[in-house]
Amino acid sequence: MPLPLHILNELAKIEPAADFTGVVGGRVQSSNGKVYFVKQGSRSEGEQYIGETESLKEIDLASPGLAPKVFSAGDFEDETPFFISEYKDIGHLDDKSATVLAKRLATELHAHTSPKGFGFKVPTFCGATRMKNGWFNSWEECYSEMIGPLKIEPVLLHGDLWSGNVGSDRDTGEPVVFDPSSYFGHNEADLAIARIFGGFPPSFFAEYHKHLPKTEPADQFSLRGHLYELFHYLNHTVLFGGGGYESSALRKMDILTGGYVAGKCSKVEESRRDSKRVSAKKVETAE
Repeated sequence: MPLPLHILNELAKIEPAADFTGVVGGRVQSSNGKVYFVKQGSRSEGEQYIGETESLKEIDLASPGLAPKVFSAGDFEDETPFFISEYKDIGHLDDKSATVLAKRLATELHAHTSPKGFGFKVPTFCGATRMKNGWFNSWEECYSEMIGPLKIEPVLLHGDLWSGNVGSDRDTGEPVVFDPSSYFGHNEADLAIARIFGGFPPSFFAEYHKHLPKTEPADQFSLRGHLYELFHYLNHTVLFGGGGYESSALRKMDILTGGYVAGKCSKVEESRRDSKRVSAKKVETAE
């Protein structure tokens, strides 16, 4: 199927003297040998395309080459969104590329800070879930009061860093990340979803912490991880229904309600203790 004229016009802005062959939603090659990825959505997906485009641009700024570079993006005359990026032939994330990815995340992506605070400049989408974003002065305000005060800077996150959104470039062997839902937050939030669905070897996490140690208090690293993982289990429950996701979310809640995060107990645990105090007072009154 020939490429539509409106897409050819956009490609011509990138390479004016070239001819193009390929399909929308896939690989498009120019007569000069360059290869592009062309993606077009429906009118209802405009905000999603903006979020993905801005995320990819920010990742490229922080860590050039780690994500596909966006060359053009916007809306066509019929108000359908699009973006054109470089094409990467992506394969499975092997141990070698996972080690490189860990170092690049720790030293590049998670070292890229925002002077505006925590959050992001546009809404993004984690799956089909809209993340409102905006800017916040603290991580507690941006994410959850349960996390407690941490001495951290807002760093750029991929936002949906599961094994289905990472891989290895088959041409170079270098790691690649894609389909981001970026925002500036706590680096450990990216590690949480990487743990959930597998696909990352243990060496990935060991290499990462060689370059970026666990946030203090380090002994609460696992507990913070449960809180970050909880969001993704709840999100998957909303998107795909109950079953395993719902039960996993409930297990995370059980863990969190029995512990503290950076000196603050969970809201549920506070409520439980309040209820016990009220019950005790009633007993005293009755006596």
